[in-house]
Amino acid sequence: MNTNFNNLNVDKNIVELLSKRGIKEPTEIQREAIPAILNGKDLIAQAATGSGKTFAFVIPVVQKLNKFSKTPQCLIVTPTRELAIQISQECDKINFEDKKIMLAYGGREIAGQIETLKNGVDIVIGTPGRLVDLIERKAIDLSKISSLILDEVDQILMMGFRNEIDKIIEVCNRRRQTLCFSATIDSTVKKIAYRITKEPMNIVIESKENKLAHINQHIIRTTDRRKLDTLSVLLNETNPFMGIIFCRTKIRVDSLEEELSSRGYSCQKLHSDIPQAKREKIMKAFKDVEFQFLVATDVAARGVDITGVTHIFNYDITEDVESYIHRIGRTGRAGEKGESYLFVTEKNENMLKDIENSIGFNIPEMEVEYVQGAMSTLELPKKKYNKKINARTKNIEEQKKRYRR
Repeated sequence: MNTNFNNLNVDKNIVELLSKRGIKEPTEIQREAIPAILNGKDLIAQAATGSGKTFAFVIPVVQKLNKFSKTPQCLIVTPTRELAIQISQECDKINFEDKKIMLAYGGREIAGQIETLKNGVDIVIGTPGRLVDLIERKAIDLSKISSLILDEVDQILMMGFRNEIDKIIEVCNRRRQTLCFSATIDSTVKKIAYRITKEPMNIVIESKENKLAHINQHIIRTTDRRKLDTLSVLLNETNPFMGIIFCRTKIRVDSLEEELSSRGYSCQKLHSDIPQAKREKIMKAFKDVEFQFLVATDVAARGVDITGVTHIFNYDITEDVESYIHRIGRTGRAGEKGESYLFVTEKNENMLKDIENSIGFNIPEMEVEYVQGAMSTLELPKKKYNKKINARTKNIEEQKKRYRR
């Protein structure tokens, strides 16, 4: 049967707003979850990033909001600030009654968030640490919430927020509806999910095709000394529309972003030490394609869904297989082709074997010409984020000419 949002009993105002954005057919997770949530069922749902799971819970939750409540009706808990912002943006797209939505995470003045809560909000979207802070200050009343949503439960637990979640649950309305969404559900996730839900409905969205099928994977064998020059040549050869370059540490991100900028590449960095206001501006600019490359750590980019990323560069290999799959899953979305490149040094061979064993095939090796001191041959977008690049290196154009020779 051909299902649309009307068949799922979604409010006509929401259907209209979705249609204006070109969203007319629900995804599989939305078809399964929306009717269950509208019917008041607790839920434990497993669905990958990019499957449409945010709308799967946002649509019914916004639709069910009471018009006359003075205290928060819905609490959405996320592992990262970036994911919280993304969810709020999805809420805004279907907020046909102008419900009040508040973000609660660190990096913003807590006094402003306390004042907002005093004036009344309908939906609170926040990270565990800041939510506990608000609870301990008695600034937030969760005793009357009708919906509690834990998004990316696996990441919430992996990042060490188990105690914070317990403190949040303790002050929530016991008669609430509880929804748990996660990309992976292992025994630990199941344990907490079943403890906080009542007779939950289980939904598991199995991919009908390999979620890596649309991604062409490559490995590039190199050495630490040659890696930067090899990456520079590769960026010139591939010239991505939008690319994310992953590093393992914040220090590594800082160093690589500075080096690439000095060579004339249009890039910005993203990690947890960057002030939150600036991180938000950087993410907006990247989504608007104001610069070409985002140099990031895993944690900073986790949960962020950016349309249009065509290339992933694993400058540093991951510490585990799951992180590798998560990284390259940033591209190859919605049936589009994506490209990923994994730089491998001699000390990375064991991790490479683990990755290949997990995905079930050997990643083909790619040869990249080594050019010492390779400079960017790419045209810079004429945007404000690229002004510093020209300021750092006055003779970039001359160096580019020498490189082309």
